Amino acid sequence: MITRRLFLKSSLVGGAGLALPGTVSSLISARAWSALAEPLLEVAAGETLITILHTNDTHSQIDPIDDSDKQNGGKGGVARRATLVKRIRKENPNTLMIDAGDVFQGTPYFNFYKGEVEYKAMSLIGYDVVTLGNHDFDNGVAGLVAAMKFANFDFVSTNYDFRGTPLEALVKPYVVRTLGNVRIGLFGMGISPDNLITPENFKGVKYMDPVQMSRGVVRLLREQEKCQLVVGMSHLGYYANPTHGEIGDTQVSAQVSGIDFIASGHTHTFMEKPVLQKNPEGKDTIIFQVGKSGIYVGRIDFKLKDGKVIASAGRLLDLRDESLT
Repeated sequence: MITRRLFLKSSLVGGAGLALPGTVSSLISARAWSALAEPLLEVAAGETLITILHTNDTHSQIDPIDDSDKQNGGKGGVARRATLVKRIRKENPNTLMIDAGDVFQGTPYFNFYKGEVEYKAMSLIGYDVVTLGNHDFDNGVAGLVAAMKFANFDFVSTNYDFRGTPLEALVKPYVVRTLGNVRIGLFGMGISPDNLITPENFKGVKYMDPVQMSRGVVRLLREQEKCQLVVGMSHLGYYANPTHGEIGDTQVSAQVSGIDFIASGHTHTFMEKPVLQKNPEGKDTIIFQVGKSGIYVGRIDFKLKDGKVIASAGRLLDLRDESLT
């Protein structure tokens, strides 16, 4: 009989653990891994390369997609993702790994272990900062708090007010990380709970306007925190042509200046490449969403000189060998 403890140990050490010989991650060739890890921009003396890796809506998908899925069978899996992050960080230590929410709900891993497996796996992979999606509240505030003890990374949400709840001390409005002498501000945006989150599961939490709150936090990050790069993790959704008044990432970035990149989530949009949205100052905000279930990882590289972004590039990382060789 396999106990819960033995199951978790075998899953997180033998599976997500992450590029050991004989695991699924070893099936990808050295050539393919090298191609995935290569920087997207060349950097000269006096310039700094910052790499942002991101996922969204992974929905408790610990294993690769089952081979019976004709479109995505064999893709993804936390073991491959862990190897990818390790290799990219070896190529560029100035790398951050972030997530745009909905880590929970979708496989029996969540049904049985209530978020423990997901957050332990993400900690082993090396996630730095994540925001919260609507499904991350599926076990209520208390369930989310219980799962968070297994997370070795920061949680951020700018437009959810957690004051007076057990989440108040666990979720920050933003964090600042310094890599290669570049100050990077990271904040999160959550979707309205209306018709998405059971009121009892969201009890005590207040939703605030994402445009207004983003405008305030970006100004703070730029002016007070002196951040040279500002990154949002959003579970608002991507709506290129909203039909019902949706406020998604395009709509936020069109109204808020100063965001360099939004790692998008919620709508399970499979983008082949990042899209650009002009902000009120006429500058571009990069938006990128990579579907769901950890099938892909997104990558954005920024080149900075004298504290300013001078170039950027992005691509989709497909974790399946035959698509890379």
